[in-house]
Amino acid sequence: MKQLLGGKGANLAEMTSIGLPVPPGFTITTNTCADYNAAGGQMPEGLMDEVKANMAIAEKELGKEFGSATNPLLMSVRSGAAVSMPGMMDTVLNLGLNDAAMAGLAAVSSNRRFALDAYRRLINMFGDVVMGVGHDKFEEQFDLIKAKYGVELDTDLNEDGLDELIVAYKAVYLDHTGEEFPQDPYAQLEKSIEAVFKSWNIPRAIRYRQINEITGLLGTAVNVQSMVFGNLGVDSGTGVAFTRDPATGENIFYGEFLINAQGEDVVAGIRTPQPVSEMVEWKSDMYDQLLEIKATLENHYREMQDIEYTIEQDKLYLLQTRTGKRTGLAAVKIAVDMVTEGRLTDKEALLRVPASDLNQLLLPTFNPDAPRDVLTRGLPASPGASAGLLSFSADEAVERTLKGETVLLVRKETSPEDVSGMHAAAGILTSTGGMTSHAAVVARGWGKCCVAGAGEIFIDEGKRAVTINGRTFGDQDLLSIDGSTGEVMAGAVPTQDPQLSEEFVTLMEWADRCRTLQVWTNADTPQDAERARGYGAEGIGLCRTEHMFFEGDRINNMREMILAQNEADRRTALDKLLPHQRKDFHGLFKTMGGLSVTIRLLDPPLHEFLTNDKSIQAELAQALGLELETVRTRIMLLHEINPMLGHRGCRLSITYPEILEMQVTAITEAAITCEREGIDARPEIMIPLVGTHKELDILRQRTEQRIALTKKAMNYEGNLNIPVGTMIEIPRAALTADEVAAHADFFSFGTNDLTQMTFGYSRDDVNTFLPDYLNQEILEKDPFQSLDTSGVGQLVEMGVSKGRSVNEDMKMGICGEHGGDPASIMFCHNAGLDYVSCSPFRVPIARLAAAQASVAQEKITKL
Repeated sequence: MKQLLGGKGANLAEMTSIGLPVPPGFTITTNTCADYNAAGGQMPEGLMDEVKANMAIAEKELGKEFGSATNPLLMSVRSGAAVSMPGMMDTVLNLGLNDAAMAGLAAVSSNRRFALDAYRRLINMFGDVVMGVGHDKFEEQFDLIKAKYGVELDTDLNEDGLDELIVAYKAVYLDHTGEEFPQDPYAQLEKSIEAVFKSWNIPRAIRYRQINEITGLLGTAVNVQSMVFGNLGVDSGTGVAFTRDPATGENIFYGEFLINAQGEDVVAGIRTPQPVSEMVEWKSDMYDQLLEIKATLENHYREMQDIEYTIEQDKLYLLQTRTGKRTGLAAVKIAVDMVTEGRLTDKEALLRVPASDLNQLLLPTFNPDAPRDVLTRGLPASPGASAGLLSFSADEAVERTLKGETVLLVRKETSPEDVSGMHAAAGILTSTGGMTSHAAVVARGWGKCCVAGAGEIFIDEGKRAVTINGRTFGDQDLLSIDGSTGEVMAGAVPTQDPQLSEEFVTLMEWADRCRTLQVWTNADTPQDAERARGYGAEGIGLCRTEHMFFEGDRINNMREMILAQNEADRRTALDKLLPHQRKDFHGLFKTMGGLSVTIRLLDPPLHEFLTNDKSIQAELAQALGLELETVRTRIMLLHEINPMLGHRGCRLSITYPEILEMQVTAITEAAITCEREGIDARPEIMIPLVGTHKELDILRQRTEQRIALTKKAMNYEGNLNIPVGTMIEIPRAALTADEVAAHADFFSFGTNDLTQMTFGYSRDDVNTFLPDYLNQEILEKDPFQSLDTSGVGQLVEMGVSKGRSVNEDMKMGICGEHGGDPASIMFCHNAGLDYVSCSPFRVPIARLAAAQASVAQEKITKL
């Protein structure tokens, strides 16, 4: 019931039902939040009557009274969406305390210091979360009073100091809100519930949902739960734990705890906690009970869990469980281990690893043999290898990243408000906080490198500098952080390619057994092809030949061809390019022996090979023996108002057939050479940007004629099968795909251009307005990153249907950037495509996503 109760509420109910110790409470549904927002921020009628009725049940169950001066019941109010959003929405603790209830709590607990501490926390949190009084305003008073009493730690301040602090906090509250701190407990509760509703649409929550592509939710649920206290003394504590290591996936109980503290102290990173393994030395019976709960939760959920717990005077309570966020490395290991343990089937395990998370396993790591200038060590909160210039605020990190800089976000601790900067930065470094602090949890969920709790780092935000063991670094200095060891190093440490784990290999074997969709790659060089084949690519779906013309002297030969005044001169220049093209294709065929290599003929407009640099124009004119003005005039004539809709793709081959002839000759010669060398070359020729069947008809005939002439010239009488197909990237080609299919052996959907032409968006200029479209939810996702299945998708489905109405066995694939996007791959599977083609590093992602699509379809079929 997560959609209705939110993840936290559903799991609290679930834990209660299986007999785990959960403090009593109730959940206000996500529908209620939706009603609140639909009413323009008005609390639904009758809501507080229902709240009071449920509070009466809690009071009866616990034998306490909300707001009582003798035996007070205190409550917490926490958010909880259907999808976990750690720290992004609001929480208020210790609700129900007022002056009279504080005295009652002191009496019933026989611990006045605890009651004072709980009260000051409520004033601070309520003032900050509910009334918008900055937390720093309260912290300033705390620092002054701690200094007055000569203490450093919050826990060392005595009762007299806390009495003063409460007076000071009330004054801060009054000064910034214009009203006294509310003494009516139900006024506190109502305002806090409303604050949680409001937090659904605060900037950090919206940004988190955008970053993680969370859409379609009604809002947040609100969990109203009785308080248990980890700050009652040295026999109490609080902590956060994972049933397995969320960084590596190792099957060990992993987490942290604080003695005499409330849960927010751990999560917020305000104090650096102790590893949970050290609890044995404090309370071994509590540690043993937590291990039993670990087993119970994993047996029940069959998934790694992230739990929050509190120990109140030697009694353990669970405050939350949820599926634990983890790195890609951990996700793979946990999934494979759970199959080994008999908890999951291999198909279930495939669905447990977000396909995009595999990207983290393919990122470089620091070379262990490279010299390291280690400055200090923190906690290895999220693995990875990152180097960057120092950035001291979230806004700065975003701004500098947009300018093209690579930065590390350096903070004392991060807060949910820092989410945009955390996402923009290459890595995160904090001087306080632990392995389960906000920075660590969010970084691991994103696969972002993070070192937390590096206590030897002194951060001076005002001077924009950090000092580490006597050495100072500013915003233009480069540091490296190793999220696997916790090391912080001066300068940039050399990196190396990652070593893939046995679990990764096993998962990929399961994926390959399940999937029906083949995974090809986009590659233009033998090096890219070799890398892709190592990652499991089963062919090349797109070789962009234009990239080959920019190397060395080739660009001058290409420019000579473009600037030629007649066909004869163009052919002379093309003859110089032919050997280069033949060599390129031979290298690709050799690397991909036995697998298809789909070569797209020249696609971009010719002006892209020229330059507006006047000095280079002068050099070019001299090299070609042309007048400078002739060169400049030709460049001016090639200029187009809208080149993406201009003289490019198959239109170039219609106008300048000699370009097609040179490329087809090079392909055919390379294929014949390979055959004679015993290499199984399988070239396929793809003609781009076809809009009418007549274009393809003409160009296919020219292609086949050139293949035949080349075979004859090389005295080759063998069976050389070179399929000729086209890219479907113009909407008209999809609409008339049955006509086009009469002249094609295969279709490859070029969804980059197809998206551009369907939406009428220039992909080079789309970012001038796309952020607004995403913020206002006009679009759910960037359509150039994830396929628009309802619009562009219809054209793909139409192309498949119409094409196969002419040739039912026609091979169909996709070669745009969408070929590596898991959501788009799901669509491609359902649309009946034969393959997706993506960049080499996304091949493993596509293999897993294709398997997940097969498993998901199988589950639907069984239903």
